[in-house]
Amino acid sequence: MQTPVLNQARGTRLHGQKVLVLILAGGAGSRMGALTRRRAKPVLPFAGTYRLIDFALSNCVNSGLTDVWVLESYELHTLNDHLGGGRPWDLDRTYGGLRVLPPVTGPEGGGFAGGNADALYRQLPLIREFAPDVLLVLSADHLYTLDFGAVLAEHLHRRAHLTMVTTPVPPHDTASRFGNVRLTRAGRVQRFAYKPTRPLSDTITTEVFLYDMATLDSTLTELAARHVNLKDFGDYLLPALVQNGHAYAYPLQSYWRDVGIPQAYWQAHMDVLDGHGVPLDAPDWPLYTLALPRPPARLDAGSEVADSLLAPGCRVAGTVRRSVLGPGVTVAAGAVLEECVLLGNTHVGANVHLRRVVVDAGYDLTDGRRWWGEKVKVLGDPADEETA
Repeated sequence: MQTPVLNQARGTRLHGQKVLVLILAGGAGSRMGALTRRRAKPVLPFAGTYRLIDFALSNCVNSGLTDVWVLESYELHTLNDHLGGGRPWDLDRTYGGLRVLPPVTGPEGGGFAGGNADALYRQLPLIREFAPDVLLVLSADHLYTLDFGAVLAEHLHRRAHLTMVTTPVPPHDTASRFGNVRLTRAGRVQRFAYKPTRPLSDTITTEVFLYDMATLDSTLTELAARHVNLKDFGDYLLPALVQNGHAYAYPLQSYWRDVGIPQAYWQAHMDVLDGHGVPLDAPDWPLYTLALPRPPARLDAGSEVADSLLAPGCRVAGTVRRSVLGPGVTVAAGAVLEECVLLGNTHVGANVHLRRVVVDAGYDLTDGRRWWGEKVKVLGDPADEETA
């Protein structure tokens, strides 16, 4: 079927290229335990008032990219409630803007996708109809700021078929959790390994990929003829594109963190408190979100708060040190929190002592409860409680 001429004419153009952004927001986040049991991981709160997907969406609009599609597959209602049709990011538009894609099923799809590459292949008919020159594919649950226009300029300069945004392994993490690359001096990707037991180097992919659309289409089609399930990018797609010799790296020079495990999620909050985490208040790179109106935080007489973030609606009568409190959290007199992350509407009872604990939203910590450990502990539904 011929692509409509009108649809070809519309769309975001950057450096002369028609750009489509696809944000993959389908992961169940099973390693996060109670924190993602009843919500999609991309809408997991961060720093009190934000959600993880806010970073990808804000990077897009700050880069001038306004054709943004979000691919869902898990706890769809929680993600849709937050996206709000794209209004918080000025993406609620008559033409273009935010488009939410549910999972593709049916006779050809044969059920839900078996990985992110498989999901991308199933969306090819819609992507072809949009007719982009380049496709920018992002993960919805990473913390970073990045001007995608700079990535595109480098991609075009090198005439790349694929540009991977890369970064050194973050502190307190390991390269075997990520896609791993070995580069030439010119920045070409010489070798790629997907979550290797023995890493190739300390350079990893950030799951920000810029594809030449014609090359991506032909490669996915060829791979689909050989494999029933294309699985994740690292299984077949990226190795094939690296092998053709036109894959390059774009080194990210700023903070990046994958928060897919409780320890990393907690550490990212501590990084913000230490002053070297993802920036939340850069005047030239605003972070947008959907936020409900709340009254200012209140500190009662006798409370003690130091080196912490308190979201609107908090009320503290106890002691809070190096912690992040979400909207509506209450801390009773005599309670002590140190290096904790509490999501919204949590109540901390009198004489509760917690250290290095992440508490899910709406949890009621009864009077006198104690957890003062070195390992990060997640508290949510009692059946879901676990240690990172």
